[in-house]
Amino acid sequence: MVNSEPTPSVSYDPKDLEGTWTLISVVTERDGKRFDAYGPNAKGHLVFDSIGRYSIIFISGGLPKFASGSRSSPTADESIAVVSGSFAHFGTYVVDEVDKSFTFQVERATLPNWDGKNTKRSFGIRGDELHFTDPHSSGGGVATTIFERAKSAR
Repeated sequence: MVNSEPTPSVSYDPKDLEGTWTLISVVTERDGKRFDAYGPNAKGHLVFDSIGRYSIIFISGGLPKFASGSRSSPTADESIAVVSGSFAHFGTYVVDEVDKSFTFQVERATLPNWDGKNTKRSFGIRGDELHFTDPHSSGGGVATTIFERAKSAR
């Protein structure tokens, strides 16, 4: 059976980025291997607002609970698991429609090396999916990320 519904066109319009997006996947290619950067059951959100600000967060599924019950006193293994299994940053963003890209102008990040840096992503929006590529991902390699436009929580 042939699908008769038209395939949505790809958009690079800055207005189409605005809103809240829910993580579908982050696939990283490094050293000739492909892997899910945050493992199965990862969660995340990306928010682009109408005045040029953004925030993004990725959290792996299955992070360990801290034995101490306090985030200020994890064990070394708990700390390593959380640092390697989560990433967040926020700041402003600029869209280049001609180049089909956007640039995160990072104000602060959980990887302090990114504070004050600009990180460019090629992107496209097809229907309710946002796809973008990071040629220099925080964990090394090239990451392809897919988000879906968030549905109302009400």
